[in-house]
Amino acid sequence: MFENLQERLERSFKILKGEGRITEINVAETLKDIRRALLDADVSYKVAKEFCDRVKVKAMGQNVLTAVKPQQMMVKIVHDELAEFMGSQSMDINIKGNPGIVLVAGLNGSGKTTFSAKLASYIKSKRGMKVLFAACDTFRPAAIEQLKVLGEQVGVEVYTEDGVKDPIRIARNAIAKAKADGYSVVIIDTAGRLAVDQELMDEISALHKAVQPTESLFVVDAMTGQDAVETAKVFNERLDFDGVVLTKMDGDTRGGAALSIKYVTGKPIKFISSGEKMEALDIFHPERIADRILGMGDVVSLVEKAQEQFDEKQARETRKKLAKDKFGLMDFYNQIQQVKKMGNIKDLAGMIPGVGKMMKDIDIDNDAAFKGIEAIIMSMTPEERDNPEIINGSRRKRIADGSGTNVAEVNKLLKQFETTRKMMKSALTGNLAQRMRSFRR
Repeated sequence: MFENLQERLERSFKILKGEGRITEINVAETLKDIRRALLDADVSYKVAKEFCDRVKVKAMGQNVLTAVKPQQMMVKIVHDELAEFMGSQSMDINIKGNPGIVLVAGLNGSGKTTFSAKLASYIKSKRGMKVLFAACDTFRPAAIEQLKVLGEQVGVEVYTEDGVKDPIRIARNAIAKAKADGYSVVIIDTAGRLAVDQELMDEISALHKAVQPTESLFVVDAMTGQDAVETAKVFNERLDFDGVVLTKMDGDTRGGAALSIKYVTGKPIKFISSGEKMEALDIFHPERIADRILGMGDVVSLVEKAQEQFDEKQARETRKKLAKDKFGLMDFYNQIQQVKKMGNIKDLAGMIPGVGKMMKDIDIDNDAAFKGIEAIIMSMTPEERDNPEIINGSRRKRIADGSGTNVAEVNKLLKQFETTRKMMKSALTGNLAQRMRSFRR
């Protein structure tokens, strides 16, 4: 995400390269280019102008005038303003109540139902709460069926009423069931609607008033840019929602909605969603997103994702095997499975400073990245997985034939495995840092 904006801003900062200090002339030139970059990112002219005006005020401060490296100072000022425009700090969901009631609203096709399922999975895993869905989308064909399928995936019951078209009745009865059966949270999945459809807007307003949700979330497709912002503004005037959810972030290389929506509505972005996997939901951290926009990576989020998938028992076993030189290809395979659970490789690469840019033109997904490796490992015998050193030429040919690959790919995997095993053992024994320092010299 934000690839185009990141490239444009980098070009803007180069205007200050080699300058001895920040002046009104070179700041004006830089900000003119930044404003163009924001407009290309589908940020409205009003928001882009306000952003650049605020950056200029800070850039022309007395302390900045004496800065040794104006380019770096400008990057910091832009970073801080980006974070400020997007909300400064993260805001988690409010689900207090007996039960907590979350109303999910938005346009047709914005991804409300998928988000509802992801949110249920998040609440279950992070908060340990029992969740009930209220299927209140009575307009879209197969909407209830979709919610049931997703509910089964995340282990959440769906409350429905056959033949009933009144969403208020369904929501109230779902809340009553939640109270009676000990559910902690009710997530109300509503019908998609257009802001210009007065009847449907009246309906969502009435539903909101009737159930008095503890949290109202507006779900919007990030790829719609300025349109998303204007729609959010109209919905907020009717619902006074608590927060925004940006979906389809994996397809948004511009970032206009993320940069504008908090400034225009005054409401925080609470979650960002990408892809169809139920784990692909993240709390929105303005500071970290500003880091990513400016190519600084997001190592904190990467570590958090790793910790979520961290299996302490398996890690202890791995350490023991490494210490005894018993770490085999099946252990390597299990490590790959944990990496896959963390998310899309390209997204993860974008969290490492400098690496995301290197991979931006590479079209790759997790299945493609690991498919060959997994096939090769699973074509080996248990003995070969435990003792890779016995894999001679004839065995390599058999493994290649069985996995639909070739001997060169088998050789490459075995080399990668040996390198990984040595690095992991070095890290375990504390030698890795010393070797890295020697390498730098």
